[in-house]
Amino acid sequence: MFSSIAPLARLNPFYAPHFQPIQDGVRKRAELTEEATTRRSLAAASAGEEYSCEYGSLKFYALCGVGGVLSCGLTHTAVVPLDLVKCRMQVDPQKYKSIFNGFSVTIKEDGVRGLAKGWAPTFIGYSMQGLCKFGFYEVFKILYGNMLGEENAYLWRTSLYLAASASAEFFADIALAPMEAAKVRIQTQPGYANTLREAVPKMFGEEGIWAFYKGVAPLWMRQIPYTMMKFACFERTVEALYKYVVPKPRSECTKGEQLVVTFVAGYIAGVFCAIVSHPADSVVSVLNKEKGSSASQVLQRLGFKGVWKGLFARIIMIGTLTALQWFIYDSVKVYFRLPRPPPPEMPESLKKKLGLTE
Repeated sequence: MFSSIAPLARLNPFYAPHFQPIQDGVRKRAELTEEATTRRSLAAASAGEEYSCEYGSLKFYALCGVGGVLSCGLTHTAVVPLDLVKCRMQVDPQKYKSIFNGFSVTIKEDGVRGLAKGWAPTFIGYSMQGLCKFGFYEVFKILYGNMLGEENAYLWRTSLYLAASASAEFFADIALAPMEAAKVRIQTQPGYANTLREAVPKMFGEEGIWAFYKGVAPLWMRQIPYTMMKFACFERTVEALYKYVVPKPRSECTKGEQLVVTFVAGYIAGVFCAIVSHPADSVVSVLNKEKGSSASQVLQRLGFKGVWKGLFARIIMIGTLTALQWFIYDSVKVYFRLPRPPPPEMPESLKKKLGLTE
């Protein structure tokens, strides 16, 4: 099945934006060559037979959202122990001096089960975030791409990825904030609450609804740069890997080979994501632990050195997380037979303007 899908993926409308989705199919521009016209027409005719839905359809967005739920919810839950130690290092560096010391102290005090504290709000919160992050990214990428036009969408593709991912993450963090606040309370305040059912009513009774959303601005500070790096770096890394590293075109790669490229590009993107977003992550951890503090007050108290505490643990966690998220997300697209556009190529009309074709 995959061998027939892969060549068609190279011909989808996003590959070279000469086509724009309309209600009854694909519209081509007059300046396309006869060969390109034939190839695109074949792709459009075959899409309904090979894919489960059209690129940019409501079903496409919904299934992308499902992929986001699985990729973010499962991966963040899997690394809860590492996340717990990282958060404790940020809010109490005197007690939790390093990642290994943090694990040792946590197990000594709470046992092995103590490493799973906060798994429920992590799973719920990051599943909701993943739904919005990946689902809305596809929406905004297509929306902004159509607004720019085919040539500008190619020339400004990095800016397109940045804008689409930032827009998606804005909404994703609103969905994440309540569960993130509960998670940090459970993980960093011993004796406060052991479960989500205990933490939520207690937080609401103390601070009202503000308890769940006071960290949304720092979340934007942390997650929007993180997500912009995550998507833009991933997209451009995939493009570079197929151009300079992979010895054959993407359309000739097997499903397994394509997923390996996805994983490698995801890990590279994840390392940069961790560095970019770590200072804001430190502020969020301290802010959700303390009552009555503001982000600026926490930032001033931590100082330059303090905001980088736990960076090594975060690089390991986020690098692995990001790689697995992209791997799972791409696998979900394969499973549901969704269109998977390959890296974009320069439109023929732009090649003519630049004198790159005869």
